Amino acid sequence: MRHLNTPSFALTRQSLRDAMIRSGWHPSCTFDAELALGELLVNAWRHGRTPAPIVQILFLGRTLRVSVSDESPVPPDPRTPSPLAESGRGLQLVAGLTSRWGVDPQERGKSVWFELDAA
Repeated sequence: MRHLNTPSFALTRQSLRDAMIRSGWHPSCTFDAELALGELLVNAWRHGRTPAPIVQILFLGRTLRVSVSDESPVPPDPRTPSPLAESGRGLQLVAGLTSRWGVDPQERGKSVWFELDAA
């Protein structure tokens, strides 16, 4: 288990990539996880009222679980944006890139997570 205080999105994605490679994941598998993490970080920063979301990386056998915690108790609102909308596709992207995702309420805020199963 690894907790990251997110100094920058790029460094956080790099930390995830490094952790996956150290845990035996093929480097080509990291792209989907990095992209999904980036979406959760942006959502936490925009909507979560948290300047520095907390990221947790867990390896559960051959499953990667990444969670991003923020201070807002409001769960994310998956939606279907209009074709010309400039936002609203992030959670659809996370759902398409990962094996599963969800939201866990916390004492203070929430944790939005995704899991990715090794191929």
